[in-house]
This record gives sequence, structure tokens and C-alpha cells, in this order.
Amino acid sequence: MARQLHYNAADHISADTAEDPYLRPAFSMQNKLMRLVWNITWLLLYRISPRPFHGWRSMLLRIFGATMGPNCHFYPGSKIWAPWNLICADQVTAGDGAEIYNPAPMHFGSHAIVSQGAYICGATHDFDDPAFPLLAYAMEIGAYAWICARASVGPGVKVGEGAVLGLASVASRDLEPWSVYAGAPAVKVKERKNIKPQ
Repeated sequence: MARQLHYNAADHISADTAEDPYLRPAFSMQNKLMRLVWNITWLLLYRISPRPFHGWRSMLLRIFGATMGPNCHFYPGSKIWAPWNLICADQVTAGDGAEIYNPAPMHFGSHAIVSQGAYICGATHDFDDPAFPLLAYAMEIGAYAWICARASVGPGVKVGEGAVLGLASVASRDLEPWSVYAGAPAVKVKERKNIKPQ
């Protein structure tokens, strides 16, 4: 499946903002201000909240525009780059140290899990363009998918329903539903039993 380009900085940021294209901003001033306020909120209210206060952290994410289904468990050490681009069904979990870099919309299906230290990267740069613009992709992590500890999902990769990305593995291509992947780059190693309630 082709990656879904959602944002190209070259289409939004004028080339006149800096002589050196590597010094051009990737996002608008409004976006930067929103992220500043969110980062202060994360530091003062989210990060220091007690571990069982999942409802509190879900509320903070909702205030900043996230869609949070019931019973989501986002732990205090989890980091979300842009809550307004976070769309979660029910019972989505993000462990301590999990980082969701989502400059474009990122959808998490029911019971999706992002374990400790995992990294989901929603953007890259066009290294063939002299201006090196940021490219952000809409992404989907399927229901019952599990991104294991310290695993990484690359920009635009679709994680199918029930897919498992093993410990410290790196997904650079779409993961098939109900399959287990391991390695860097990740390769399919086995099928997974469909545990979704019928």
C-alpha cells in the first residue's frame, strides 16, 4: 500500500524564510506555539501524574484535540508530539518511554499497544530535494496490534490488525494483519492467532 503523504513543508513554508534551506522551519509559528503550550502541560501536569491516573492524562490529551476512546492507558512517561493528530479507539495503551511522533494524523485501533521505549515516527525528509523539506505521513496502527518494547515504526508504515513488531525491531514496510515480525529491518517470522473477539 502506498504511503499517504499528508504534509510537505515545501508546500507550506516559503523559501524566503531562510537563505539556507536547512534552516527553514518545517512548521508554522502557530504550530510551534501549540506545541510549546502542550510541552509545558506535559511537563507540569502529564509527566508527574501518578501512574494509575489514565483518565487524567486522557483528559489532558483531549483538551489538546486528541480523540481518546474509553479506557485508554497512556502512562506518564509516554510522549505524544501533537495530541491534535492522535486518534485512538478504546483501550489503546502507550507505555512509559513510548514516543509517538505524529505531525500528521495517526490512528490507533482498539486494544493497540505501544510498549515501553517504542518509537512511532510519522515523518521524514525529502533527501533528494535541495531544500530537504519535512514530509509527514498519515498512519494507522491496527486494532490488537502490538509494538513491542524499543521497536520502531517508520514513516507511513501501516501496521495491520493484530500484527506484532518484536522487541527492538524496525518496521520499514507495512506489516500484514495477524503476523509476527522481528529484526532490523523487520521480517515476518510467523502467523499470529486471531484473538479478536467474534
